[in-house]
Amino acid sequence: MPNKPTPAGTESVQQPPHFAHWPARLPHRISAPATSLWQNLSVSALRYPDKRATVFFDSVLTYADLQRQAEAVASWLALQGVKAGDRVLLMMQNCPQWVVAHFAVLRANAVVVPVNPMNRAQELQHHISDPAARFAIVAADLAQELLVANEQLPPEQRLSHLLVTHYSDALDGLGPNPTADTLVARGVPPGWCDWLAQRHGEEQWAAVSPSGLPSITDWSDALACASEPPPLTVCPADMAVLPYTSGTTGLPKGCVHTHATVMHNAMAGSLWGSGTPENVMLAVVPMFHITGMVSGMHACVFGSGCMVIMPRWDRDLAGQLISRWKVTHWTNIPTMVMDLLASPRFATFDLSSLVYIGGGGAAMPQAIAQRLLDQYGLRYVEGYGLTETAAPSHANPPDRPKQQCLGIPFLNVDARVVDPENLKELPAGEQGEIVVNGPQVFAGYWQRSEATRAAFFELDGKAFFRTGDLGWVDPEGYFFLTDRLKRMINASGFKVWPAEVEALMYRHPAVAEACVISTPDAYRGETVKAVVVLRPGFAGTLTEADMMAWCKDNMAAYKYPRVLEFVDKLPKSGSGKVMWRQLQDDERTRHRAG
Repeated sequence: MPNKPTPAGTESVQQPPHFAHWPARLPHRISAPATSLWQNLSVSALRYPDKRATVFFDSVLTYADLQRQAEAVASWLALQGVKAGDRVLLMMQNCPQWVVAHFAVLRANAVVVPVNPMNRAQELQHHISDPAARFAIVAADLAQELLVANEQLPPEQRLSHLLVTHYSDALDGLGPNPTADTLVARGVPPGWCDWLAQRHGEEQWAAVSPSGLPSITDWSDALACASEPPPLTVCPADMAVLPYTSGTTGLPKGCVHTHATVMHNAMAGSLWGSGTPENVMLAVVPMFHITGMVSGMHACVFGSGCMVIMPRWDRDLAGQLISRWKVTHWTNIPTMVMDLLASPRFATFDLSSLVYIGGGGAAMPQAIAQRLLDQYGLRYVEGYGLTETAAPSHANPPDRPKQQCLGIPFLNVDARVVDPENLKELPAGEQGEIVVNGPQVFAGYWQRSEATRAAFFELDGKAFFRTGDLGWVDPEGYFFLTDRLKRMINASGFKVWPAEVEALMYRHPAVAEACVISTPDAYRGETVKAVVVLRPGFAGTLTEADMMAWCKDNMAAYKYPRVLEFVDKLPKSGSGKVMWRQLQDDERTRHRAG
């Protein structure tokens, strides 16, 4: 059942309780522009051609630069045969090229498929084959893993073109082999020099890709393309991005997001954070993730703000960048804030420019939130959303947040709590499943019609998306998370689905059975534990350390089990199903006793 936002003028006369705490400056509903996401960039470039769009160490791209580079890459893509609706993989850490490539794909009337750069070859095969992608834009240090995955696929499913960029390409005037001294002079901390200086020539990949597919092009050649980009033909209802989310069963599923679904939260996110063209955002949440992509990049471009880009988390680099570039807005996960506050160099950082700080993925500890308020006058604004909801479906009012709370339904959102069995709405205070209706909710799962139908149901004439999260709403209309209906593990804000980890573990010849559960972790909140039954002949010859090393080599870093236990058998129900909940409850009981 596709999601249908409520038509204007059909709202109930009775106002929901959270409207009493609504930001005074904002309407309850907004009308998002009926244009493509590309036009957000073109409008900002028209209005502010010389304004900073991105900052990367000491290198700046203006909005005019960003538009020009994106149009050049879009032209190159079109010359290679990219057509409207084609899916293009985008795989790299945060960098200006990610922003350029993202908007280039949209300008080519195509669809961005963001890929987690931590994924390994076994995982990447699905990201290539499921969306039937033939083109990929990738960072040089990740290209080999992608090519290994490509070679393992049948010829008809392989990528045909690869556009490769080096992170140092974003630093003007460096040349092909920058030295550490040169990089330090450009504002790069010594610990980042080796990573930025990596250069991988096409000849290094020839052995990985003996089939000759894909053809490999350097980023500089695409930027030099002088052809005109194709006519812009996409409309709001066309697919724009296809991010993948794992589920309770099987392989990750693509979430179909249109220009309209992303546009709504780009605009809403900008308004909710008091967006102006003077905003300076620390862009450290990964842009392959729906939050970094929509609440970060798209909201910032919509509001003509500046993105100070961090490739990955580094507490001292974050402190330096906030201080130097006078960052005003910082969306994060709570562990980042905790890490920054614990830095031995913390006293040297100037955080006085910050006016907005918030995030999600995990609850912010009360003591840390109180320290931010006492020391900086900053109220940490927690929010909640899923890949299916283009990031936020809920957010705390910036002027009246509640701690360890999901917040109130976002602009234009109708959220309820229902009984997960009969789908009847529950009163305030009772626990049930959180369900969401709104214009940012996805159009469905890519080529998974049954999964799409199962994800929606109708209530009061509207289609609601079932989040699979259990929670309750207080009398003031604030939502709180209590448990998960599904088996998702939240490790430092990264979502890990046990079924996917189990499927990967079954590829090891020694694994007869595996059940993945969560286990408490002092820093990550919770982490991944695998309970494994070995095949005959492997007991005594394969250690837990051996198995964990294999998992580390074959799974993304946030996903592989940090704890592993060999057992003789797994508990099973009368029908033969593994009783994962019993294992999970036993694990929690052991930790409480400890």
